[in-house]
Amino acid sequence: QVQVVESGGGLVQAGGSLRLSCAASGSILNMHSMGWYRQAPGKQRELVAEVISGGSTNYGDSAKGRFTISRDNAKNTVYLQMDSLKPEDTAVYYCMLGRALVVGRLGSRDYWGQGTQVTVSS
Repeated sequence: QVQVVESGGGLVQAGGSLRLSCAASGSILNMHSMGWYRQAPGKQRELVAEVISGGSTNYGDSAKGRFTISRDNAKNTVYLQMDSLKPEDTAVYYCMLGRALVVGRLGSRDYWGQGTQVTVSS
């Protein structure tokens, strides 16, 4: 069984910062990526940032220059430092393990957390 648990969301004023954390646990053999997506009301879920297994990173356009993703491989934990937040960053932020292989299951699949709310007031 794989668990993905996010933390660190909350309410912040525009221009402020937040740091999200995501910890994955369970019998995880390996994964292709670990990262953050977000979904605002009435909008599609979009990539915020991800770390690929080799260490490279991808950022969504909205996150470039303001957000930084980092990963602690030993702890299967990924962090998202969000600076210069804007009201349009308000969304539920989801952590995802991409193409994870786990003990007892054939093939890989994505695993999602329950999400953490980020609200940026103007």
